Amino acid sequence: MAKKQKYYVVWQGKRPGIYNDWESCKEQVAGVQGAQYKSFDTLQEAEAAIRQPYGNVVAVHGSQGGAAHRTAQPSSVFVVDENGMTAVRPGVQNPPVIDALAVDAACSGNPGVMEYQGIYIPTRTQVFHYKAPKGTNNIGEFLAIVHGLAYLKKHRMNQIIYSDSVNAMSWVRQKVCKSKLPEDAGTAELWDFVHRAEQWLRGNTYTTEIRKWDTDHWGEIPADFGRK
Repeated sequence: MAKKQKYYVVWQGKRPGIYNDWESCKEQVAGVQGAQYKSFDTLQEAEAAIRQPYGNVVAVHGSQGGAAHRTAQPSSVFVVDENGMTAVRPGVQNPPVIDALAVDAACSGNPGVMEYQGIYIPTRTQVFHYKAPKGTNNIGEFLAIVHGLAYLKKHRMNQIIYSDSVNAMSWVRQKVCKSKLPEDAGTAELWDFVHRAEQWLRGNTYTTEIRKWDTDHWGEIPADFGRK
């Protein structure tokens, strides 16, 4: 009997996307800390799943004992509409703008390995990502916003940036990163990046609106790394 075709969704890996064989998927997730991936029986299921946050897709077992997948009933504000695009869940209070960029950071320890990413909300596409061996969550949140501002200006895109960090938004307005992380050999590369971000803020104007993500009503920000 021929082996049944499976499709593999990679949310967090070297190159997020859909792969039609395990070896290709494995190449994207091998050695990646916090890799996020699942297999699906049909391409349609995989395409629907990749538009959802990883944490909203859970494995269940069918009546024959085989693994199946379904979308969990999430607290997230988003659902996939009839066109396969992300839409706001009906009845959500003061829903966010969908055609927007969401940014977030994660840190393993404080300080510790830090990374941030920018996610285009409608398709859950990772627009940019940065990782440093030593940093703080606040620095990551700050850099993520500045990276988003620079990205949107470079590509002449008029979109909102959502962040769930009040501190980072304040630092961006003041054009300075107020972290107390020591500048030493272990953080030199990160601080160089921070100073370049501050320089960009001082030397550029932008019309991008930065809004606070309403986690209480909308669930986790779409750029969340899902490690809470």
